[in-house]
Amino acid sequence: MFLPGYKDLVKPQWIAVIEELKLSGHLPVTELSERLKVSYMSAKQYCEDLVKRGYLERTRSPRREIGRPEVFYRLAPRADRLFPEAGVGFSLEILDQLRALFGDSAPERLIYQYFERLRERWQPRLAKARSLVEKATLLAGLREHAGCFARCKYDPSRGFRIEEYHHPLRPVFERYPRAIGMEVRMLEGLLGTKVTRREIAGGPHGPARVDYEVATLGAP
Repeated sequence: MFLPGYKDLVKPQWIAVIEELKLSGHLPVTELSERLKVSYMSAKQYCEDLVKRGYLERTRSPRREIGRPEVFYRLAPRADRLFPEAGVGFSLEILDQLRALFGDSAPERLIYQYFERLRERWQPRLAKARSLVEKATLLAGLREHAGCFARCKYDPSRGFRIEEYHHPLRPVFERYPRAIGMEVRMLEGLLGTKVTRREIAGGPHGPARVDYEVATLGAP
């Protein structure tokens, strides 16, 4: 999810490129053009426009066959500013001040209350869902409005999961790791089933992400 206002100010083709690369890590122009359903030259031009503006980086991968190396594009560090961080510096400063004033447990108590309020606000939105899959899909949408960037996925071997590529509270989780468990318990309370959180390291086949695996598909 982009920061509010960006989608109104930039070309939709640029947004599509950045979102696709956020999900995929890095792609060659041929595959990117197929995913965006545009011509090779159009996809290459969009990427080059973003390279000039500092939002993409260009890399080359040697071909095993005879021919020129294939050009890949990926997000540059500057692209991070396009995704919300929930006022991270301010939030961490407040939490640290709470710890100094009221003890080590004070920040975590506040974080717990934050997730409780989210649960209370989102519960009525999910109550009308007719299945667990629908409920989880609605929940992913609510989280996206809150600043996350995620996609719902299903396959027979792993079942249903929410793949999350950006979380505005990530720096808070790094400083206060017990908050991760609080969020997972909130998700389990909203879905009424076990949720397993797995951190997936980035690599040649995709970016780093967090998977939320939703157990026991079926009736809610």
